[in-house]
Amino acid sequence: MLNKKIFDYILALILLIFLVGLIISMILISTIDTKEFGLFSQKRVGLDGKIFKIYKIRTMKGIQKNTITTSSHRITKIGKFLRDYKLDEIPQLINILKGDMSFVGPRPDVIGYADELQGEDRIILTIKPGITGPAQLKYKNEEEILSSVQDPIWYNNNVLWPDKVAINKEYVKNWSFLKDINYIIKTIV
Repeated sequence: MLNKKIFDYILALILLIFLVGLIISMILISTIDTKEFGLFSQKRVGLDGKIFKIYKIRTMKGIQKNTITTSSHRITKIGKFLRDYKLDEIPQLINILKGDMSFVGPRPDVIGYADELQGEDRIILTIKPGITGPAQLKYKNEEEILSSVQDPIWYNNNVLWPDKVAINKEYVKNWSFLKDINYIIKTIV
């Protein structure tokens, strides 16, 4: 896993150098669009169940809470564009440099999910959460899925979350550097 740590750090540093102008531009545009500071943080569950602050570009008017569902009418048009292309997640390069995250791994969940894992499911917490990974790729349209069901919280808790746990356990048990590279390529493509 040392290769993973070195790879994450070097790639995040290089990308941050090249994307700092884009990040600043998105923060300014988001600030004007939402009328609140365009960069915000949320508490998420990370390695060993420790809580950390994840950085994102603001995409909604009003407070963005630590919840699994969002009120779609609060998402701005610019915010929707940023979310559709995952541009709102670029500031997470800072989280990688800080050592909170990796490029590939289980998605860092809001409090009340990963921190409550039991038994062998806690294997997910033995690695850093990632910007992308197999569960993120499978559920890249999670917001659409949740907005199309009658009870999004029930659906998340009883359908999506158990499947993501299973996918992430498999990822941790069968981790390889080449698989990580493959997930990064699939995410970009």
